[in-house]
Amino acid sequence: MIIGIPTEVKKAEHRVGIVPAGVKALVSQNHKVIIQKGAGLDSGITDQEYRSAGATIMDKAGKIYDDAEMIMKVKEPLPEEYPLLHEGQILYTYLHLAPALELTKALLERKVVGLAYETIQLEDGSLPLLTPMSEIAGRMSIQVGAYYLQKEHGGRGVLLGGVPGVAPGNVAIIGGGTVGTNAAKMAVGIGAKVTILDINLERLRYLDDIFGSKIVTLMSDSHNIEETVTQADLVIGAVLIPGARAPRLVSRQMLSDMQNGSVIVDVAVDQGGCIETIHPTYHDNPTYEVDGIIHYGVANMPGAVARTSTFALTNTTLPYALRIANLGWKGALRSDESLLKGLNVVEGSLICKPVGEALGMACVAVDEVVG
Repeated sequence: MIIGIPTEVKKAEHRVGIVPAGVKALVSQNHKVIIQKGAGLDSGITDQEYRSAGATIMDKAGKIYDDAEMIMKVKEPLPEEYPLLHEGQILYTYLHLAPALELTKALLERKVVGLAYETIQLEDGSLPLLTPMSEIAGRMSIQVGAYYLQKEHGGRGVLLGGVPGVAPGNVAIIGGGTVGTNAAKMAVGIGAKVTILDINLERLRYLDDIFGSKIVTLMSDSHNIEETVTQADLVIGAVLIPGARAPRLVSRQMLSDMQNGSVIVDVAVDQGGCIETIHPTYHDNPTYEVDGIIHYGVANMPGAVARTSTFALTNTTLPYALRIANLGWKGALRSDESLLKGLNVVEGSLICKPVGEALGMACVAVDEVVG
């Protein structure tokens, strides 16, 4: 199979879809890897490193899309990339289709086979290709929040860890999954007062076991969310329903009861966000203010730490890429129930039910297309 790796075109996206070790693994099994010139530079990977691993370097993205049977990348295609996709081509990347009607329509019109990193799911419910980026985004969310709480960046002037004689800052984390847990690790580590809300009591028991008295756990309901958010200096949105649009849990009305200069970091923004007033932003202009509250809505947070993120992501994407390349997409999906859950669109049909529900579109049963 010919696997194509184009340069990411999303603004301030510095990751790349493969590392030299991945090239070597694919080439060793008689596949061809074509990579756009300079695609890995922002992750600290040179074209020569890719050549040494066996890749072919090409100048233009168009040629890569023309030749590749599978496109392997990091972020969803942008409108300028839609015409480059062709019928039957495998698109293996993050898609986040639930809040993206135009992208979904484009993928259906181009009749590609869309395999989304974020919906590949193991039997235990975990999301192996989303987990490493969630770990990074969760940890970054506290760094980012602490930065924007500083007065010169528009914040309240609160040091999250406090100092002797002065209370620490309050951090409210909505969602106790991978993002929330990693945010809590960082927040606890710097001495903040941390409250985690989740709808799963077993998850709250687990978090209580690992953090003990260092955090407060609360059932995530409208009353507890409102009470916790309005007392917080920093709110982390960390809600995820695999494949679906994130539920809106924090209303604009709640913002009016928060202290001016408080900060919201909504890591769920790539699935629509769990804060009513959030919208996607970019690393070069990451924040905006609503009712005196600073909002950070960067949808590709891990792109800021591109080298760490690229290697963490490709550790998990490569084994599935090898399976797809070796068996073809139908054979790979038949052999792996986890990978099957990653199928979102195929040759003009929408497969992923949470996406269909979010967009009001009809879905086709996966058995009809995979067999």
